[in-house]
Amino acid sequence: MSPMRTLISEPEIKDRVRQIGAEISEDYNARTPTLVCVLKGALIFFADLIRVITLDVNCEFVQTSSYHDKTLSSGEAKLVFNSKLNFKNIDVIIIEDIIDTGISLTSLIAEIQRTIPASLKVCSLLNKPSRRIKPVQIDYLGFEIENHFVVGYGLDHAQKYRNLPYIAILDPNEIREQII
Repeated sequence: MSPMRTLISEPEIKDRVRQIGAEISEDYNARTPTLVCVLKGALIFFADLIRVITLDVNCEFVQTSSYHDKTLSSGEAKLVFNSKLNFKNIDVIIIEDIIDTGISLTSLIAEIQRTIPASLKVCSLLNKPSRRIKPVQIDYLGFEIENHFVVGYGLDHAQKYRNLPYIAILDPNEIREQII
């Protein structure tokens, strides 16, 4: 792996995940929310988060993509959603890795809202508001970041770097080398 600049350290991530878990546990006291993990990027965040939530949760998984192995969103959300999922009268929390343009997330929110959940909230590890095209409400947020292409802690570039235990800014030279 090439040298990258660490943006958010492993201890900072662990600390913030614990705080978010405590917030969710308090907000959903005596209820059993369904956490919907947006694959693949949110998987590590999701796994760490559900371990620090102190109440019962149900887990579901969906996959969206608007990057298609590139560093900029294509502007179109590809949504792989299990149409058999029914969230009617269920508290739902979408767990995202990063909210960038908002295109993928707004598509997912619309699909879940069609099933008439009791409530629907969004939890994201990262928020990049400078790139927002579609407005989104983030109820639980880890970190707000500048407009950098980041990898690590589940986030990737062309399926690489997901296993880093921290968030790093990908070197633009690394991106160019992979395109050539």
